[in-house]
Amino acid sequence: MPELIRAERDAVAYLRSPVAIRERCQQVLELACADRLRHFAYHPEKLPEVAAYVAEVTRDAYPNLDVPFHSRWRHFDAGGFDRVAHLDEQLGACSPAERARCHFDLVMTSVLLDAGAGAHWYYHEARSGETYSRSEGLAVASFNTFSTGLFSSRGDYPWQADARGLQSVTEAALAEAFQVTAVNPLVGLAGRAALLRALGTAVEGAPQYFGTDGARLGHLFDYLCAQTAAGAVPARQILLAVLESLGPIWPGRLSVGGVNLGDVWRHSQIAGPGMTAGLVPFHKLSQWLTYSLIEPILAAGITVTGVDELTGLAEYRNGGLLLDLELVTPKYDAILTHTYPPEAESIVEWRALTVALLDRLAVQVRDHLGVSAEAYPLAKILEGGTWRAGRCIAREKRPDGSPPLRLVSDGTVF
Repeated sequence: MPELIRAERDAVAYLRSPVAIRERCQQVLELACADRLRHFAYHPEKLPEVAAYVAEVTRDAYPNLDVPFHSRWRHFDAGGFDRVAHLDEQLGACSPAERARCHFDLVMTSVLLDAGAGAHWYYHEARSGETYSRSEGLAVASFNTFSTGLFSSRGDYPWQADARGLQSVTEAALAEAFQVTAVNPLVGLAGRAALLRALGTAVEGAPQYFGTDGARLGHLFDYLCAQTAAGAVPARQILLAVLESLGPIWPGRLSVGGVNLGDVWRHSQIAGPGMTAGLVPFHKLSQWLTYSLIEPILAAGITVTGVDELTGLAEYRNGGLLLDLELVTPKYDAILTHTYPPEAESIVEWRALTVALLDRLAVQVRDHLGVSAEAYPLAKILEGGTWRAGRCIAREKRPDGSPPLRLVSDGTVF
C-alpha cells in the first residue's frame, strides 16, 4: 500500500508539471512527424510561412516590439480604458500587499470565467458606452461584476472574492451580471456559475493557501510570498500552487488516487510509466492564470524566475492558427463538420500539437523579429503573437471569427 500511495503521488506531481505537458505533447508531435497520428497530419514545410505571418501580426500590433506578457490584464484595457487604474483609485491608500490581494481576487475570477464565450454573446458597458464580445467582453464583464461585489460577502468591501461570496453565486445572478438573455446567449453559463461556487468551496477548504480569517483568493499572494527565496519565486511554483489549491473545482475529470487532475486527457497512442500512461496534460486555464498572476507579484516587488518553463496555451486561437494556415490538417472531413467534446481524441491530439508547435514557432518568430529568447520569452510570443494571429486569420476565414473546429464547452476548458 505505501508503494501504491507513493506511485499515486509521483504520478500526480508529474502530470502537474510543465515538463509533463511538454514531454507528452512532444510525443504527439513525434507521431505526427512520422505520420502515425489518426486524426491530423503535420506539414513542417509550412512552418516558415506561419512564423512569418505571426511576426507580421506582431509588428502591426507592436511596431516597437514592446510586447507585454500574454495575460488577462491586457483585456482589462479593452477600448482604451484603464479600468485597473480606476479600481486602484477606489482601493485608495491600501498597502501594497492588500492591493496585490485585490488584484489576485480580480484576475483569478476573471480567468476562470474566460473560457470561450461563443460567437453570439456580447456585453454592453454603460460607463464607456462600448460593446464588447469574446475575450474582451468576458474581461470587461468580469471586471465590472467583481467591482460591484458579487464575489464578496462583505457589503462594505466589494473588491474581493472570498469563500462565502463565491459560494453564493447563482446562475441567475451571473446571467444578469453578464447580460445573458435568450437572444444574447453565453456558452457554458451554468458551468461558469458552478465553477465559481466550487471555487468558493475550494477556498474554504484550503486554509494553507487562502487563509482562515476571511478566506479569499487574494490570500494566495501571501502564500506565494512565504515561498520566495531571496526575493524570487519560480513560475512553476506559482503554477503548482494554482493546480494544488484549485484542483477540486474542475468538474468530472480524470483522477489519480482521488486527486482531480483537471485539464488532463487520454490519448491511446501516448506512452508513459505507471499511472501516467496514455495521459496528456495541458492545464490551459491554470497556465493562463499563472501568466496573469505574474504581474501583480512583480508589482509587489517580487521577482518571478523561469517564466519560459511554462508552455504555450492549448486553446482555440493558437490551435486555430495552425489549422487555418494548414500547418496541421485533418485526415478526414468530419473533424471540421462535427462538434466534439474536450475528451475526444481528435481534440486532445490537436491541442497537443498546438503546444508542441508553439515551441517550434517561437524559434522562427524570434528570428523574423531579430530578438533573443531571453528578451522575448514564450509569454511574449503568445501575446504578440500566436493568439492574436489566430484571431486575425479566423476573421479572414470566417465572418464570425469562430474557430475552425466545433467544440463543446462547459465553460471550464476553452
